[in-house]
Amino acid sequence: MKRLVSGLEPLAVLAALGGLWWVASHGGWLSPVFVPTPEAMLASLHAGLLQGDLATAAAATVQRMLLGWGLACLLGVVLGALIGVSPTARAWIQPTLEFVRPLPASAVLPLAISVFGLSPAMVLSVVAFGAMWPVLLSTVQGFASLHVRLTEVAAALQLSRSAFIFKVGLPHALPDILAGTRLALTVSLIVAVVGEMIASQPGLGQALLLAARAFRASDLFAGIVLLGAIGFVSNALLALAERRLLRWQQP
Repeated sequence: MKRLVSGLEPLAVLAALGGLWWVASHGGWLSPVFVPTPEAMLASLHAGLLQGDLATAAAATVQRMLLGWGLACLLGVVLGALIGVSPTARAWIQPTLEFVRPLPASAVLPLAISVFGLSPAMVLSVVAFGAMWPVLLSTVQGFASLHVRLTEVAAALQLSRSAFIFKVGLPHALPDILAGTRLALTVSLIVAVVGEMIASQPGLGQALLLAARAFRASDLFAGIVLLGAIGFVSNALLALAERRLLRWQQP
């Protein structure tokens, strides 16, 4: 019973926000030019998914997000393991990482455009760059926090560097890596949408931009709601996978 109540609490908050939106839009508090009614948004969402291009745009954005996220995870784990396993490498490379890490992905867009042009490869490269940092830094942290006794045991067993990474380092760093991948997934969605807006690539970002320029508020809000749903579902699926992979940590 307690679990059921705790599960309904978020839905109650969501319903309250929807009710406030309905009252504000029907009470004339907000201009319908900028904020549609919930019914108009739902009608636009239904029509866009079944008869319009909203489903195609969402599929393009999700594909771009997943490809960028996968590439970011691969690069982040490999580079993070190589850096984290060596104190010397961390001492040499850590300052450079701290210098590059604060750069927003949008700051490298001009560089990516000059290299790849206004192409899907440009958006994918920027998504991978922006999403790689949470995975890379969490992997480095996971390897750097390895207990010295484990290192000594690995040395006593004469494990090779690759065996040490796969048998000792990666299992120990897995919780940090999974936390980084969840954050990277959110970053991938955000950067994919921004990249589609700037590079005029097919996707929800372009659909949102066109709806805003044409003052189609109901289409704009339908796209925003769909983006929120994509982020919610993808994060929930990754959280479920994380719980299954880390079952050995649960009491």
